[in-house]
Amino acid sequence: MKSLVVSIALVATLSFHSMAQQVMLDKVAVIVDQGVILESEIEALVAQVKRNALANNQTLPSDRALRTQSIERLVTGNLQMQMAQKMGIQISDPQLDQTIAGIAANNKIPMEEFRRTIAQDGIPYEVYREDIRKELITQEVRRANVRRRVYITAQEIENLVKMIDEQGAQQAEYNMGHILIGFPPQPTDDDINNAKATAEKVLSMLKEGSDFTRIAIASSSGAKALDGGDLGWMNINSMPTLFAEAVQDKEKDALIGPIRSGAGFHILKVKDLRGIEVVKVNEVNARHILIKPSVILSEEKAKQKLEQFREQILAGDAEFSALAKEHSADTGSALRGGELGWNDPGIYVPAFKDALAALNEENEMSQPFRSSHGWHLVQLIGKRVDDATDKRKEDKAYQLIFNRKFAEETEAWLREMRDTAYIEVLETDSDSTGN
Repeated sequence: MKSLVVSIALVATLSFHSMAQQVMLDKVAVIVDQGVILESEIEALVAQVKRNALANNQTLPSDRALRTQSIERLVTGNLQMQMAQKMGIQISDPQLDQTIAGIAANNKIPMEEFRRTIAQDGIPYEVYREDIRKELITQEVRRANVRRRVYITAQEIENLVKMIDEQGAQQAEYNMGHILIGFPPQPTDDDINNAKATAEKVLSMLKEGSDFTRIAIASSSGAKALDGGDLGWMNINSMPTLFAEAVQDKEKDALIGPIRSGAGFHILKVKDLRGIEVVKVNEVNARHILIKPSVILSEEKAKQKLEQFREQILAGDAEFSALAKEHSADTGSALRGGELGWNDPGIYVPAFKDALAALNEENEMSQPFRSSHGWHLVQLIGKRVDDATDKRKEDKAYQLIFNRKFAEETEAWLREMRDTAYIEVLETDSDSTGN
């Protein structure tokens, strides 16, 4: 009995020390307004960047530089999540599952195989799932706060349509790399001179053959720093005006800059070029009714509501447009009786696109289905092949201008939110030792 008591005490002591060590392994690393960032979050993001770099055979800067960039990304995300909480923005589990299923479908991978692929990358599925939830929430926050800052004039659309006509059917598309050497919102002359000197030094290193990705991760203040400054493929009309003017007539691997803006000095690299071939597009016109589940309205009740609407329309007891005006949560289309207008089906989320593809006859209706936005009932109005009319050109011009301005305003909004927030980076053991 004495031995048993000693054994139990020893186990309890070891368990206590184990628990104490586990608690000490994680701690608050950064205070962000009303929230915090844990040390484990920083370490997880750094590890993820290292895994991606290894998979892509990329070199990386020092751990200190990686940590600094990781903290910046986590701070921005944390501030957006706090704003989402204030705004009451949430993503339900069914909506989240629908989105992840769409990601797997777009990659042409069965869901079980998709789960295994994530696990092979060293990411627990539940962690991946919550990361997607956060990404959806931050997208909604950005849309809600940035969209109202975008203003497009009729003259801007007219000018771009004219430019597109002049460029003809072939348009250049650029795969861009970006490094931003930033300065404060109200910089002094010293701030500007120091940033310019750093930018010129970075450009000199790049011209001497230094790895662009590595330097972007270590030095850039841009939103894509942790992605190696990769902006992806951009049409010259959709990139910021400052960049568009600088990259025209530039060849592959060209380095451009430093270019000054209100945020700092930009360095660009034309990683690749390709032409855009204009083709005819099949377009669909449809109307829909959107019902969004809520605390009051369950998923099942939302679906049943649309099933009842469908039965009423088929029986001739109600008109689709009247029901859409009265009940649809998509306020923009509800005013038009749910009509969405002529569009390329590719602009819609996967579930909506698939539902449209299954409809072939005029006035044919879908069964109620779930997308990332909620529950839908869709009715086909018609299909056509796009004939590149003036309206189509105007729509295209509007979207290009909107995408460009939305990206610019998003960067500005994020900087403003970051600059007005209370942020305190707490000292770590690695900071104190200089490692």
